[in-house]
Amino acid sequence: MKRRFLIELPVLAEDLDTAARVARVVARSLSFHRLVECDEVTVTAADHPTVRQEAFCPRRLPTGRRCLLRPGHDAPCARRLPR
Repeated sequence: MKRRFLIELPVLAEDLDTAARVARVVARSLSFHRLVECDEVTVTAADHPTVRQEAFCPRRLPTGRRCLLRPGHDAPCARRLPR
């Protein structure tokens, strides 16, 4: 099995919603690269690093891939933002 390495990128945000939005933007902007796993992006509070909040919807699409919209979204699940 190949070794895997994770990159942690600390970003300061005023609240959880802003942090999750920034995480989704960064992940989507790098999603063209196969090394980025958008499905696994989480946000943590600096004082509670073990408590993780998902940045993306946890539901799976028929293809087996995860939805790339925010958790709790109203639109149908999708891999792209609705226009």
